[in-house]
Amino acid sequence: MDFTDEWRAAVRKRLPDAVDLRHELHADPQLSGSEQDTAALLADVIGCGSGVLAAGTGRLISVAGGGDHKAVALRTELDALRVVETTSVPWRSTNGAMHCCGHDVHMAAVSAVATAAAGLDLPAPLQVLLQPREEGSRSGARDVVREGVLAQTDAIVGAHVQPQLPTGTVGATPGPVNAGTDEFSITVRGRGGHSGYPQTVDDSVLALASIIVALQQIPARRVDPVVGAVCMVNEVRAGTAPNVVPSSVAACGTVRTMREVDRVAAHRALRDIAEHVAAAHGCSAEVELAECEPPLHNDNGLALADFPVLAEMGHQVSSEFRSFGADDFSFYGSAARSLMLFVGTGTATGALHESSFLPADEYVGIVADALIAGYSAAVLTQRRR
Repeated sequence: MDFTDEWRAAVRKRLPDAVDLRHELHADPQLSGSEQDTAALLADVIGCGSGVLAAGTGRLISVAGGGDHKAVALRTELDALRVVETTSVPWRSTNGAMHCCGHDVHMAAVSAVATAAAGLDLPAPLQVLLQPREEGSRSGARDVVREGVLAQTDAIVGAHVQPQLPTGTVGATPGPVNAGTDEFSITVRGRGGHSGYPQTVDDSVLALASIIVALQQIPARRVDPVVGAVCMVNEVRAGTAPNVVPSSVAACGTVRTMREVDRVAAHRALRDIAEHVAAAHGCSAEVELAECEPPLHNDNGLALADFPVLAEMGHQVSSEFRSFGADDFSFYGSAARSLMLFVGTGTATGALHESSFLPADEYVGIVADALIAGYSAAVLTQRRR
């Protein structure tokens, strides 16, 4: 599109400042629910006012554009994780939190795109959504949707660095791209007692171990393998002494699905398996489920329109990348057309959420390209509607 090259050129002039901003944000990360200073800093850099409050500590800022098109929003996450950084860069974090999911890169890219757009005549209004609490269980995106902040927004675009993709490749995949993720806890209860008299107790530990193994039926037998699912138990609490059978043990984990129908079926299967396997061991089981994020589906039209724009920019594009990672960006699909793009960093940068994860500064520009391409795709598909 005519404005795309001009926009990219304007972004390139702002990249040094954006990289400096990335370093500043990385050195002073803020945890979920405490992102006020981060949001204020970004709003000040963007220079289009403080915007409208969103989800407590976030903001929706109107940046530029007009014409007869509906608004397109670019989303960035604000929060960091409670991880002690182990990199050696001068701008590493020392406060016990870390941007080890690339949010510092995303924020810097959005700032460059937004400041460059302020001097352009864009065909559709541009909004920037500074979203809090992406990493927390209290989803910021869910609150943004509930508050109606996106009532005037036709499409929302996000871009996320992704080590599972080769360096420089951008994933623009139609349909499901991230799993819906729900957390569960299972508590097993039975008669405790002396391990030397097994006939007098109900072995709650054995019951829980059998449940953990049996839960693998969910991805292996209850969901179409072409679509897939994941059920992982990652926390187990049992016992206080080697010769005492505990009367209560517990396990926690996550179940991940790509389709809502599988999500419902997995929840039902999880309860059935836990309760019946426990009963077979003379125990009882209680299951608690916390619904976190639904599956993330990219709008087909947006993804297909984005592919040639990215290719024209010179990027390698994948239309097949999907993962069982989760992102609360999935909530936006109920409020606007949504598109999540993935910017490959390769495995040399480390893995997401690792204390050593540190994409190079060059990815600020690539994420910026992805956001501009997403905006362009939204404008193109508006014209076809």
